[in-house]
Amino acid sequence: MTPPDRHARAMLPVPDRPLPGLTTYDAKDPDTAFPPIDPLLPPGNAPNVVVVLLDDVGFGASSAFGGPCRTPTAERLAAGGLRYNRFHTTALCAPTRQALLTGRNHHSVGMGSITETATSAPGYSSLRPNTKAPLPMTLKLNGYSTAQFGKCHEVPVWQTSPLGPFDAWPSGGGGFETFYGFIGGENNQWEPALYEGTTAVEPPAPPEEGYHLTEDLADRAVGWMRQQKALMPERPFFLYFAPGATHAPHHVPKEWADRYVGEFDDGWDVQRERTFARQREAGLVPPEAELTARHQEIPAWEDMPAELRPVLARQMEVYAGFLEHTDHQVGRLVDTLADLGVLDDTLIFYIIGDNGASAEGTVNGAFNEMANFNGMAGLETPEFLRSKMDEFGSPSSYNHYSVGWAWAMCTPFQWTKQVASHWGGTRNGTVVHWPRGTTGAGGLRSQFTHVIDLAPTILEAAGIPEPTMVNGVQQSPMEGTSMLYTFTEPDAPERHDLQYFEMVGNRGVYHRGWSAVTKHRTPWLMMNHQPPPFDEDVWELYDGTSDYSQARDLAADKPETLARLQRLWLIEATKYGVLPLDDRTAERIDPMMAGRPTLISGRSQAFFPGMGRLSENSVVSVKNRSFSVTAEIDLPKGDGRGVVIAQGGRFGGWSVYLHEGRLTFCYNVLGIHLFTIRGDTLVPAGVHQVRAEFAYDGGGLAKGGNVSLFHDGEPVGSGRVDMTQPAVFSADETTDIGREEGTPVSPDYTGASSRFTGRIHWVQLDVGEDDHGHFLDPEERLRIAIARQ
Repeated sequence: MTPPDRHARAMLPVPDRPLPGLTTYDAKDPDTAFPPIDPLLPPGNAPNVVVVLLDDVGFGASSAFGGPCRTPTAERLAAGGLRYNRFHTTALCAPTRQALLTGRNHHSVGMGSITETATSAPGYSSLRPNTKAPLPMTLKLNGYSTAQFGKCHEVPVWQTSPLGPFDAWPSGGGGFETFYGFIGGENNQWEPALYEGTTAVEPPAPPEEGYHLTEDLADRAVGWMRQQKALMPERPFFLYFAPGATHAPHHVPKEWADRYVGEFDDGWDVQRERTFARQREAGLVPPEAELTARHQEIPAWEDMPAELRPVLARQMEVYAGFLEHTDHQVGRLVDTLADLGVLDDTLIFYIIGDNGASAEGTVNGAFNEMANFNGMAGLETPEFLRSKMDEFGSPSSYNHYSVGWAWAMCTPFQWTKQVASHWGGTRNGTVVHWPRGTTGAGGLRSQFTHVIDLAPTILEAAGIPEPTMVNGVQQSPMEGTSMLYTFTEPDAPERHDLQYFEMVGNRGVYHRGWSAVTKHRTPWLMMNHQPPPFDEDVWELYDGTSDYSQARDLAADKPETLARLQRLWLIEATKYGVLPLDDRTAERIDPMMAGRPTLISGRSQAFFPGMGRLSENSVVSVKNRSFSVTAEIDLPKGDGRGVVIAQGGRFGGWSVYLHEGRLTFCYNVLGIHLFTIRGDTLVPAGVHQVRAEFAYDGGGLAKGGNVSLFHDGEPVGSGRVDMTQPAVFSADETTDIGREEGTPVSPDYTGASSRFTGRIHWVQLDVGEDDHGHFLDPEERLRIAIARQ
């Protein structure tokens, strides 16, 4: 029998309460006695917990839910556990993750969208209130060992520099004792920007030696579990495995993609029919479920150019290989649990996607997904894509698949990621495995459940009360509902019967079987697209008791029911901080317009040797304006080489460096167009100032400009950059001084050869100040400053 728990766990940290007793004067007194020091542990029988959260996987992708991508680990766990076919997420990555980790709705914890588009509105600030402590902190303060491996997209962008603050980082205020992974929305699987705790680290090997991020994360997770059980066998652990897979870029070893050669040649329309047939045959969807129709915004496979179809098929082959490869790494974690003899005592949640499949890759797909984020997808012509077909998934790519494949991976539902109104954006297949705590192995659960339900479920399974006080701050109640009752009661009435949804204006509400929804914005239309006013959105109504996939709109037949649910959505939206609705894009990318802080204010920024791993939000923006780079360097001889400063990498960015002794400026547009300007003479030995000026043409976004190079104020070269990137260089590459980490902006250098051979005293970046974004020389700047006074 488990002894009674003597700890007051509702207040965290658990208060130290010394027991009264006799205190003797002399320790040698025979009456001297003190109770033994007992380390704080969770209540008896608290299980190990492993949460696996994959990225951008639709309901109809995994073979565990009828999809074409083979996921034997998910199937293995489902055979010994439970499948959930009505589990829901928020439709976007960072919101889902923050909701999972806190047990609260995403707007309640400030994550109404991704961190990169945060505003000053409370529901969209990306700041988690201290009244809503994360689950890992609660578990750690109750005696669990805690570790996270993989993606963390919950850090406000102005807190992502090497100096933090680290309150929102996993191993800072997030409650994880161990963290190894990356900060941000996505990462290069071949050459990632990694952190161990809060310290930047480099990958243990290059891609040429077979390195892959998902494998590395699994290595670390396996090693941590082994060590934890070797050193603390009595202490349960909480492990959160959140690889960047299968978010774009879809990077995977070629042999995994080649397993699917020819399997997708018939296109996405046929694939949806095949997947739906498997779902019905396996009983994963109700017998009366219908396959929803394709919307006109999504082209039919037969309408795609014949010469492009082989490229499109290859995109899906690469993605399928990526998902299978990821599932294989999850399998290594499961094998380790079995080897350690703790598999049956471990509660595993395998959530196959933090939202629906991603339709952010455009209708044609992308070799570099950053093209669409910059409104420049047109640069990737069908001819260009065909020329890159064999490189998809390789280190030279930053690839994504077509909108049509995303839609197919969300079978049988409508729409995709970002579309929170429809199940295609929010319904994700989930597997629960816990032989000690579940009944009916291989069973299916169809109660409505949501990602905010995980935290209360884990606490109930561990016998830990929801805390009322954490670190001296009174806590607001969790907003999820424990789903532990479903583990042993397959037919129990659902307890989570009301849930709102909202993402970039796409919104809906679920209540006791009914759902009222309205799609407001199309995911792949990012730049230069204006959605309709919110009041002109058309609402739909579905009866989930007989229409599993939202195939039959009943809005015209039941206007009273629709009106009631619309009102209910507004009530819930007001309660949880959804209002005001915000569908802006470009305005939210600019920090000043969005109202969020910036790490660097003003138009000038200084850098010093050794600085690096600076995210794009940690550096003053040079986009759509003139800028200059000035550096004082010391060369031992006149044939210097290496990077002075670089921002971005192979798939977009700029760099100032020395090449064979000559000052060089390189601007890389999406890895498609490379503009390189070199000085005419060598930089002499000794201490010198070198300078590169970029004079923006003005007149709009993404324009070009003229480049001038100087040694000690004397011109040494000039050239032209015909176009620039207007919105973002990279989601994962950084700014580095004296070297370039990650992939190189220019092919003139790679890896170790990017290191500067002399000494850099300082580097200064200045950006333009006038209304057209032109750079002003010091005298003009002074004149304007005097005039303003």
